[in-house]
Amino acid sequence: MAKKKSLSAALKESARPTTPEQNEPSRTGTGGGGRTGKKAIAGFFDPGVSRQLRSIGVQHDRTVQQLLAEALNDLFQKYGVSRIA
Repeated sequence: MAKKKSLSAALKESARPTTPEQNEPSRTGTGGGGRTGKKAIAGFFDPGVSRQLRSIGVQHDRTVQQLLAEALNDLFQKYGVSRIA
């Protein structure tokens, strides 16, 4: 049976530098091809807004990211500016 690592050995191992690929954010499910060169946009809403948005996503097989991009593009169109989201 293999000997368990000591806590200090495990901490030293976790502190080792990682490869650049391990530091990059996940590129799956974002709907935008990754985060490089992107800017986060956030707001605070009632929890029901989040549930409803996720529910629509499930019903239509879309991510929240995709739904928000669609909503922003509709807003941009309404105000006569380029649909760039």
